[in-house]
Amino acid sequence: MKHVRRFTPSLFLSLAHICLVQANYAPYFFDNGARSTNGNMALLSLSEDTPVGTHVYTLNGTDPEGDPVTYDLAYEAGSRRYFSVDENLGNVTLIEELDREKEDEIEVIVSISDGLSTVSEKVRILVMDANDESPEFINTPYIVQVPENTPSGSSIFKIEAVDKDTGSGGSITYFLQNIHANKFTIDRHSGVLRIKTGVTLDYEKSRTHFVVVVAKDGGGKLRGDNKVFSATTTVTVNVEDVQDTPPMFIGTPYYGYVYEDTLAGSEVLTVVALDGDRGKPNSIHYRIVNGSEGSFEIGNTTGAISVIKSPNQLKKEVYELKVQASEVSQEGDVSVYAFAMVTIRVVDLNNHPPTFYGENGPQNRFELTMYEHPPEGEILRGLKITVNDSDQGANAKFNLRLVGPGGIFRVVPQTVLNEAQVTIIVENSAAIDYEKFKVLTFKLLAIEVNTPEKFSSTADVVIHLLDTNDNVPKFSSDYYIARIPENSPGGSNVVAVTATDPDSGLWGEVKYSIYGTGADLFLIHPSTGIIYTQPWAVLDAEVNSKYNFYVKAEDTDGKYSLAEVFITVLDVNDHSPEFNENIQEKTMIIGSPVKIEAIDQDAEEPNNIVDYSIMQADPANVFDIDQSTGEIKLKSYIRSLDIIHNITKNKDCIWSVVVQAKDRGSPSFSTTAVLKIDITEETLHKGPMAAFLMQTKDNPMKALGVLAGVMGIMVLITILISTAMFWRNKRSNKIMPVRRIIKKRQTPQPRAVRMEWLKFKRPSNAAEKFVVEDDAKSLQNENSNNNIQVGPLPPTAPLPPPPPALAPRGDAPGWRVPTVSGSLTPKFINKQLKKRGHGSAHNALVSELKMKFEKRNAAIGEPHI
Repeated sequence: MKHVRRFTPSLFLSLAHICLVQANYAPYFFDNGARSTNGNMALLSLSEDTPVGTHVYTLNGTDPEGDPVTYDLAYEAGSRRYFSVDENLGNVTLIEELDREKEDEIEVIVSISDGLSTVSEKVRILVMDANDESPEFINTPYIVQVPENTPSGSSIFKIEAVDKDTGSGGSITYFLQNIHANKFTIDRHSGVLRIKTGVTLDYEKSRTHFVVVVAKDGGGKLRGDNKVFSATTTVTVNVEDVQDTPPMFIGTPYYGYVYEDTLAGSEVLTVVALDGDRGKPNSIHYRIVNGSEGSFEIGNTTGAISVIKSPNQLKKEVYELKVQASEVSQEGDVSVYAFAMVTIRVVDLNNHPPTFYGENGPQNRFELTMYEHPPEGEILRGLKITVNDSDQGANAKFNLRLVGPGGIFRVVPQTVLNEAQVTIIVENSAAIDYEKFKVLTFKLLAIEVNTPEKFSSTADVVIHLLDTNDNVPKFSSDYYIARIPENSPGGSNVVAVTATDPDSGLWGEVKYSIYGTGADLFLIHPSTGIIYTQPWAVLDAEVNSKYNFYVKAEDTDGKYSLAEVFITVLDVNDHSPEFNENIQEKTMIIGSPVKIEAIDQDAEEPNNIVDYSIMQADPANVFDIDQSTGEIKLKSYIRSLDIIHNITKNKDCIWSVVVQAKDRGSPSFSTTAVLKIDITEETLHKGPMAAFLMQTKDNPMKALGVLAGVMGIMVLITILISTAMFWRNKRSNKIMPVRRIIKKRQTPQPRAVRMEWLKFKRPSNAAEKFVVEDDAKSLQNENSNNNIQVGPLPPTAPLPPPPPALAPRGDAPGWRVPTVSGSLTPKFINKQLKKRGHGSAHNALVSELKMKFEKRNAAIGEPHI
């Protein structure tokens, strides 16, 4: 439809001043054909699976005057809006999902406008099919009734499914799941369900079959992909029963029994048969075909078999009856039948249980007295037991067994037919113990073996045991450990041992005794087992703290056992610490400690652990003592004698300290000692001599004795040398010794004091200040008046005469006679030279002796330097 805007006459009148009026032409759509994607949307077709939001078309038109145009879409009232359009560009977009199965055509009013004129057109848009629907079965559920005698290959049902799609997507084919295990087949096009060729249905084997049918479409495009949809359903095939199966007996084989007290006409057993066709069963009739011999009959409809004669009239022990069961239809016709065998046994009635007999008839209690621990295999001859069953055959067969403590006795025989003598035999002698069981009680049980009644009877067997001395006393422990303080008085209880003997009477009484090297100080009560010390015993842990011995428990027959006793004497703090001397003297070098020691004679800790402390010191606050070791040292700030002199005016530096030694026992004991400490300062002189002098500083008499001994040895050696030289010169006319002595003195050399005999291998200590300087250092001050300050030298030995020239000279002797070398004055040398030219050997010897006596006398005075 086209709309043209026209000018009215009134407009002409109002616009009379316009001289020229031009006509306006309406816009129009381009018609580009059915397959075009732009124009007026005429004959446009869209697939129903086109996604929402897709640009599906472009409206395209023009205006003759060249004015710009706009586009619009409109719908009929009540219609769904499937598209939207861009009014300027004309782009049409899908805004609602399409579904061909619901709406296969869409009417839309498209319009174009130039602002003055609007042109509208109604167009139809075709919705094309896509394979978006699955097949659907109709008229479900499928339940089919099929008689079991339906021939194979027969059609039994038709399945129908529809697909709303068109084309290949709407075509359907059918097939079955598990086709190989299935008894059915289906036509793929028509959906007709058939029984497979060569297969029959059987109601008795399977009454219902479940067939799963699949319907599948032919496939088609959906959103660009080829899709195939399918659906499944289940067909229930119920098989109907028909009369094609003979009857079946239930509960075969059949056995019945006729007992000696059964009455004639009594029912023996009932047979049951059922129609094999359970769906529509026929009635069953019974009859005995043969084997009855006129002794039994059966109910026609009930199947109950009865005996029609008394048991004593039955000539056979076993009867075999052949019974027929027939199906009778509603018309009274016998169609099919089946047979079953029935065995009926005539048996003796089991009406007598086994019975026990003693010497005087039936008896249900038997007693016996015997000693414990009889030999294994021994028969209990005091028991006279007989067992009997009055029935016959299998009813008279029964088993015997003992019920009670197992493994002690066994019964013989174990299986009895009618009657037997019962023998009980010992099987476990150790278990027959008076201390465990004074009375053994058993049940002798007789029970039938092969009878349904299982008749039984019992008899009590009571065995009284007599005791024997079969046990030794037994201690409660293999060893006993006890402790007793060392200050316990004589007669103190230490420990109680216990032994038991389970035997009765005198055999169970126990006496105790002790023996062993450690038992001298102890006694034991023979009845109670209490161990106590001798009345005169004195325990001392410091002398002996461990005792062990054996205790013996013995019964009246001499059976005994032993246990070992270990006794520990507990230390008591009964000793005080003791110093070697109550007043001691020590020399302390500044920087080195002195030690004092006390000994506590107690045996154990903490009684013998000693702690030291300073109780009193003069002056105070000068010394420290190590609590554990007893080492005494000066306070850390005292490092020289000058500091000590500032503390006290006592210049000899001998101070007294009262030291206490205290043990850690409870109660604690202590002892004090006075320690006199001579404090000295360490010097730079070191050597054995200094060490010796320091060691003997506290005992000067020892130093004087050693010095006097050394001097005596030197004099003795000098006399021996001189005597040897005298006798040597006497035998020779030469005066070589004198000449050599004089020559020796022509080259005097100052010699230092030699003290090598005092050089011992000892560590350096404070006594090193007394070490003499070496030779080179001594020569600097020998026979000179320099001002070098040296320490005072110890007293020197007297100068011996020079050795003769023939005497061998050692290069470096390990032990030397101490000598003091000195230079002779020139005047003395000249005098000797003058006498040498006019004297004889005798004069030389006299001169030598004279010089020796002079030197000896000089030893009394100051040494010559």
